[in-house]
Amino acid sequence: MARITYVNGAYLPHDRAGVHIEDRGFQFADGIYEVVQVANGIIVDLDWHLDRFEYSLNELKIPMPMTRAALMVVMKNIIAKNYLPYGVVYMQVTRGVAKRDFAFPRDVQPSLVVVAMRMKPWPDAMIENGVKVITLPDIRWKRCDIKSVSLLAPVLGKQQAKEAGAFEGWMVDENGFITEGTSSNAFIVTKDKEIITRAKDHRILGGITRARLLVIAQEHGYILKERLFTVAEAKASSEAFISSSSTFVMPVVQIDDAVVGDGKVGAISKALRKAYREFAGI
Repeated sequence: MARITYVNGAYLPHDRAGVHIEDRGFQFADGIYEVVQVANGIIVDLDWHLDRFEYSLNELKIPMPMTRAALMVVMKNIIAKNYLPYGVVYMQVTRGVAKRDFAFPRDVQPSLVVVAMRMKPWPDAMIENGVKVITLPDIRWKRCDIKSVSLLAPVLGKQQAKEAGAFEGWMVDENGFITEGTSSNAFIVTKDKEIITRAKDHRILGGITRARLLVIAQEHGYILKERLFTVAEAKASSEAFISSSSTFVMPVVQIDDAVVGDGKVGAISKALRKAYREFAGI
């Protein structure tokens, strides 16, 4: 079955899909993206994703390429044309194609790309045993709340983590506080069983899975606090985990050279992962 991708009004074979060389996303990283999870052919938390999608566009003063209703039709068509029961839909909007100039061009139509991506489940051993993360300086710009396609700093951080034999890198701000992962949000659990994650601000991306987990945690009666936490506090925590659309809840058992808790996946991490999967129908 041929993979189908949507590019600016056309459904094309994936290997023929492309944008112009002067697209501002290619030239300037002048665009935003969104990744939505698909479970049993249904998009999880679609309204929350589209809210963030529109927020990012508004912050960069890029108009919506089409109405929300029309975009939903395109997304559903991409899921159907690719027979995607489980995976993600990737959407990217750039300011469009224009002669290279830093200033915003006039009368340019935004470029829209929608791609279906199949995903394989993470190995059971990874979920059961947990993963390692490393800490690294947060060298990103100061508007991380915008889901920008400018991802060079996370790319470098992810590569550093890979070379260190870690699953993820947790970025640390100039004051020693953990912001988030290179492609995920960071959580710890204190010895008093309080779930801690950094509050939404311009230093982190407000993850949709993160937001859903906050709701699930409250529904299950957990004590939840959105606040700053240091690397030292994270290493001294009883549990830690990351969240994202692709990992859901991924337990963390090691931060740099420090073992988290007893080195085993904690009960709260297990419970939240189970509850999230039940919610998403996965």
